Amino acid sequence: MHGREFAWEDADFDRVQSMIYRRAGISLHDGKHAMVYSRLSRRLRETGYQSFRDYLSWLESTDGSEWQEFVNALTTNLTSFFREQHHFDIFADYLKSKPAATPWRVWCSAASTGEEPYSIVMTLLEALGPDAKFSLMASDIDSKVLSSAKQGVYRLDGLKGIDSGRMQRFFLKGKGGNEGMAMVKPELRKHVEFLNVNLIRDDWPFKEPFDAVFCRNVMIYFDAPTQRKVLERIHKVMKPGALLFVGHAENFSDSRDLFVLKGKTVYERR
Repeated sequence: MHGREFAWEDADFDRVQSMIYRRAGISLHDGKHAMVYSRLSRRLRETGYQSFRDYLSWLESTDGSEWQEFVNALTTNLTSFFREQHHFDIFADYLKSKPAATPWRVWCSAASTGEEPYSIVMTLLEALGPDAKFSLMASDIDSKVLSSAKQGVYRLDGLKGIDSGRMQRFFLKGKGGNEGMAMVKPELRKHVEFLNVNLIRDDWPFKEPFDAVFCRNVMIYFDAPTQRKVLERIHKVMKPGALLFVGHAENFSDSRDLFVLKGKTVYERR
């Protein structure tokens, strides 16, 4: 189109739609033209390609590391600490409903930059105490956000949802050159295992079933058949009676054979 750095045609967008759907299950609707152009233009500059057609042809001819960059560029990572607070209240009550020594296995399937998994760990420690027995797997398809999540460093103005008690218990405030930043304390980070997992692939690394799964604001990027496929897989890695927490815009009433609604966007595994 006129005035753009790279030629961008409908055929290029159609190819991107097809490629990201096959690779990550993401359904890009037709209103995403500008977003896709903007994000993938960076990849053309990085790789030295002069046209989308050549870049996409090269990508399709390889199975190298650029595929991860392609996926990273097209995924959206909106998150915050204790987003949708009611989920954490329900999760805390669920944790307290079982004997104190119960070991817990939890999966956060869209870890993004770490705000959600660290919120989960804080809830686990607050509900069960410092001697809590649990493991938390935190996964994402985007390798760059996972790297950021492992660091556990955030701007203070992004921690407005954290009260002073939690700030003191779970974070270290930066000084000097790190003024205005805060880092999650090592005793919180040690509880999280970060993994790169593609939800539409069948190579999930989990050996034991989970007591709770957070899969929030992920399914909105999938079409109905992909949603069903992913839900069936999630069902297989959950214990009967385990809780599934989903996003506020997600509704799985068509999968009543797998999950029963237990509260506001919270499902129980059948």
